[in-house]
Amino acid sequence: MTRSRRPSLPFLNESNTRLQSRPIRKRDPDQPSLPFDPMPARIEPCLALLKPTVPLGSDWLYEAKWDGYRLAIHIEPKGVRVITRGGHDWTDRFPAIAAAAKELGVATAILDGEAVVMDEHGRSDFGALQRSLGGRGGKRASTESILYAFDLLYLDGHDLTGTELAVRRHLLEDLIPESGNRTIRFSEEIGLPAEDLLEHACNHRLEGIIAKHRDRPYRSGRTGDWLKIKCVESESFMIVGYEQSASARGGIGSLLLAGKKGFDWISVGSVGTGFSTSDAEHLKKTLDRLKTSRPVVPLKGKRYVFVQPTLIAEIEFRGWTDDGSLRHASYKGLREVQDNAAVFDMTGFGS
Repeated sequence: MTRSRRPSLPFLNESNTRLQSRPIRKRDPDQPSLPFDPMPARIEPCLALLKPTVPLGSDWLYEAKWDGYRLAIHIEPKGVRVITRGGHDWTDRFPAIAAAAKELGVATAILDGEAVVMDEHGRSDFGALQRSLGGRGGKRASTESILYAFDLLYLDGHDLTGTELAVRRHLLEDLIPESGNRTIRFSEEIGLPAEDLLEHACNHRLEGIIAKHRDRPYRSGRTGDWLKIKCVESESFMIVGYEQSASARGGIGSLLLAGKKGFDWISVGSVGTGFSTSDAEHLKKTLDRLKTSRPVVPLKGKRYVFVQPTLIAEIEFRGWTDDGSLRHASYKGLREVQDNAAVFDMTGFGS
């Protein structure tokens, strides 16, 4: 004998009429099947604050610092969008990553990660990534780039930005398959004592370490929730000119660099290594179109050619000289406008 289920009684108010809840928000017509949090069009990224030493304590987790382009991968019912740190749609520039995101088997999600190209030793190579995209201003699609995903901001109707990092990463790890073409990979936590992390990273010629608070929500900007500790310093500087050379391949002996201080440009010296002949030829051709007779920094040199402050270069260096110039500088590549690179801020420097 089957017993019929008794219908549940509605909640009643004091006048014995049925209580009805009000909808919290209007349903998004583009996502009618999602009753929870509407999917944001864009989330400003959480950025790592530079620190000289690795923080200690069980409330921190540690990952490798990847040297590439920060991307947000938006998986939506209508398709996948690949968004740069500056908010530009670069889906067509990273087709392999977009295709891999479609295969993750979720209706909606936002992944936070870094697009990289790996060298033969398994290290991320910023120059190789730039070349795969056709150089600065190039329109080539990068077929060899992969994505190291390290955060999950939205999943199937749920905004996860208010959830602690440990939970977000647990969900992300479950989302990314360990098999397949591995175009999207989970950025693993490094399981070494914190005291040994930086030495380990530097010995393996990695760029550095990222430390993150396990229990913090996702907050945009440089809040201190995420920290970066570098083996070799690498920053973005404005190219304000170059030194001509008849002997150097490509006609450029060195690039003249500057940092930003308020509305002024401050010279930080020059860089004469790290670029190939083809790099130098491309740089000279591009810089010659930006020539100016009014230098933005007070430099004098017979072979100096000054340019408008337009091109931003990523420079690796080993510290600073007493007069405020870069030590052992090496050119890594040009930053894209879409990458939203920030020129090194000289405010308070040397004080």
